Amino acid sequence: QVQVVESGGGLVQTGGSLRLSCAASGSITTVNVMEWYRQAPGKQRESVAIISSDGSTNYADSVKGRFTISRDNAKNTVYLQMNSLKPEDTAVYYCHVKGYSSWFFDVWGQGTLVTVSS
Repeated sequence: QVQVVESGGGLVQTGGSLRLSCAASGSITTVNVMEWYRQAPGKQRESVAIISSDGSTNYADSVKGRFTISRDNAKNTVYLQMNSLKPEDTAVYYCHVKGYSSWFFDVWGQGTLVTVSS
């Protein structure tokens, strides 16, 4: 069984920074894609940033230049550094991880709340 746990959310003022972490644990052979999503109140869940096993990244247009996704393969951990935060970044942020243990896994974290005050 593979699990992922997010941490690092909280309350921050406009213009501030936060760093989210997501650690995958369990019987893991390979972690392929690691991704951050977010869901704001009354809105659909959206992809924020994705990082592949080769380190290639992609970002939503709304966060380009402000957010940076990175990973530590030795720790099966993905990070999201969020700078210049805006009130519209307020959401529950979810980690999504795909890879292989004895079989393919596709797991979501429980989410961590980020609130940006104006």
